[in-house]
Amino acid sequence: MNSVHFAPGPDGHAVVVTRVAEQQWHAVEDGRVVGRGDAAHRFDGRLFVSVDAWHGAAFDRLAAAMVADLPAPLHTVVDEADLDSTANWQRAGFRIGRREREYLVPTDPEATGLGSVRLPPGMTIVPAGEAQEGPLRALDRTIRDEVEATLGWRAMPAEVLPRPAGSTVVDPSKYVVAAESGRYVGLLRVATVPRRPRIGLIAVRADRQRRGIARAMLAQALGSLHRSGEATAWAEVDESNGPARALFGGVGAQRVGGNLELVRG
Repeated sequence: MNSVHFAPGPDGHAVVVTRVAEQQWHAVEDGRVVGRGDAAHRFDGRLFVSVDAWHGAAFDRLAAAMVADLPAPLHTVVDEADLDSTANWQRAGFRIGRREREYLVPTDPEATGLGSVRLPPGMTIVPAGEAQEGPLRALDRTIRDEVEATLGWRAMPAEVLPRPAGSTVVDPSKYVVAAESGRYVGLLRVATVPRRPRIGLIAVRADRQRRGIARAMLAQALGSLHRSGEATAWAEVDESNGPARALFGGVGAQRVGGNLELVRG
């Protein structure tokens, strides 16, 4: 463990920051812990940090110690409405790397307008729980390879991460799939969370985009949720992803918030 002592600043706070574990720091003032910092690697190698502090001086000194101890680049995520947290991280040298919008999506076909979606010729939608695991895993890997070759995973939401070969699909029963002449060309994952279902990922092979496939999969997923008694679902969309914003905007989704991913280094 190593400690960094900060002399009292203009704010009058004298804080000692100690690295108490490989990826954890404590800020102590007058014998009390007044802040904690944590770091964690995501599957794609990105290093995310967080700080929970009683006051700005403890935050600043924790952030400074973590920046000094950890290799760049560093990432963190804050609520877009939390202006104080955003300002705290910006004082530590972080900048806004991406913005993510949060949507509340109705499931009722009367509200979404998805009750009579027409499929492209030769296309079928495979409901959640009925997809064949082998072809589903192959499609997931193909789409991930396409993303890596274009946008790159660092431009993707933190939740949508590359995984080791053979484990890209955690639970096949959560996926709705679009099939064309027996070949899987699109997928949509519905995650179960305590508050409400979450549309975790919608993706279509690059050579089959702009044909209404994503809309058809969304119609299947939301319709199934509606029949099971769920009134709404949750979704997050990168602000720079125009097609995804248009897709959810076209089904009556309501923007209810957003997150900022900030980056240093």
